[in-house]
Amino acid sequence: MSEIRSTRAPGPRGRVPISDNDHAPARPRSQSRWKTWGPALLFLLPAIVGLLVFRLIPIGWAFALSFTNWRIFNDIEWVGLANYAHILTSPVSREVLGNTLWFTAMYVPGVMVVSVTLAVLLNNSLRSSAFFRGAFFLPYITATVAVTLAWRWIFSTRFGLLNHLLAQVDIDRIAWLADPAWALPAVAIVSVWKDAGFYMILLIAGLQTIDPGVYEAARIDGARAFRRFYAITLPLLSRSLFFVLILALVRSTQTFEITYALTNGGPNRASTTLAFYIYQNAFVHFEMGYASALAYVLCFVIGLITLLNFHLRRRWVHE
Repeated sequence: MSEIRSTRAPGPRGRVPISDNDHAPARPRSQSRWKTWGPALLFLLPAIVGLLVFRLIPIGWAFALSFTNWRIFNDIEWVGLANYAHILTSPVSREVLGNTLWFTAMYVPGVMVVSVTLAVLLNNSLRSSAFFRGAFFLPYITATVAVTLAWRWIFSTRFGLLNHLLAQVDIDRIAWLADPAWALPAVAIVSVWKDAGFYMILLIAGLQTIDPGVYEAARIDGARAFRRFYAITLPLLSRSLFFVLILALVRSTQTFEITYALTNGGPNRASTTLAFYIYQNAFVHFEMGYASALAYVLCFVIGLITLLNFHLRRRWVHE
C-alpha cells in the first residue's frame, strides 16, 4: 500500500497539526449567497420599492382602469373595450389625433433643422461659441411658465412684437392664439425654440467624435463646405441624428406644458393634442377610465413610431 503523504509540516513530536477548519461545519449555500448579495439588495431596496409603487403598480392599475368607466366619485363599472371603441369612433378623438400628427409634422422637422444648424455653427474652438451654446441651451432649462408668458406677449394680436415686425413688411396682423389656423403652429414655434438647445448639445457631442483629418482630406481634394457637410458630416453624425430623432418624436406626442400655458387647448380644441386631451379627461372631467384608455393609445402610438424608426434605421444610419 502506498504511503499517503501530508502536505502539512509536522509538529514538534512528528504529529501533523489539525487546523480549526477541519472541524468547522460547512457553511450553508444560502448563507453564503446572502453574504454576497444581501448588502447590494439592501442598497437597491429603496429604488425597487420606488419603481414598484410609483411606476409599475400605477401602470398596471391604469391598464385595468382603461376597461372601466370609473369616475373619481362613482363606483368602478367594467365596460370592456368600449373606451377604445369610443376613441376610434368619436369625432373629438379623431380631431385630437389629427392635431397630434400635425404638431409632430411641424415640430420634428423644425427642431431637427434648427438644432443641426446651431450644432454645426457652434462646433468650433472660438471663445464666443461657449457663450452662445449656453444662451441657446438656456430656454430648455427655463421654467415653462416663464417662457410661455414671454411668448404670449410676443404673439399678442394688438401689441405683440411678432405682429409689429410683420407690419413693417406690410403683412396683416395675425391672431396667433385666437385663430384656429394659427394656434397649433404657435405652440410648435415655442416648442422648437425651447427644445432646440438641448438637441444642439447632443449633436455637438456627436460632431466632436468625427476625426478632423477627414475634413482636412476632403478640403485638400477640393470639396466645398456643402459637399463636406453632405458627404462627411451627415453620414458620420447619423447615429446622433437617429437618437435625436427618436427623442423628438416621443417629445412631440407628449407636449402638454406649453399647450396648457399658451392656449389651454383652444380655440375650439384647435391646439388640443393627445397628451393635453388625456389631462382634460382625467383631471377636468374626472373620467379616469377613458383617460387611461387614451394613455395606452398614446403609449401604442409612441411604441409604433419607435419600432418603425428602428426598422428604417438600417437604411440611413452609418454603422
